[in-house]
Amino acid sequence: MDKREDFERTVNLLGALALYAHGPGADEEFVAAMAPALAASLPCGFLPPLPPGYGPTDGPETGC
Repeated sequence: MDKREDFERTVNLLGALALYAHGPGADEEFVAAMAPALAASLPCGFLPPLPPGYGPTDGPETGC
């Protein structure tokens, strides 16, 4: 498996986990354990670095 396949599979798993986490009866402990583990398994160097000063919480309010 190359880096792109690994990245795509991991992103798909993170998306599925996010959907599961918002569903009825989701196991919060499972989600809390799996989300960081999946995120940590993303291959390094695949995406460009974030720009200096980037803040993930800086942005418009979405009303969600």
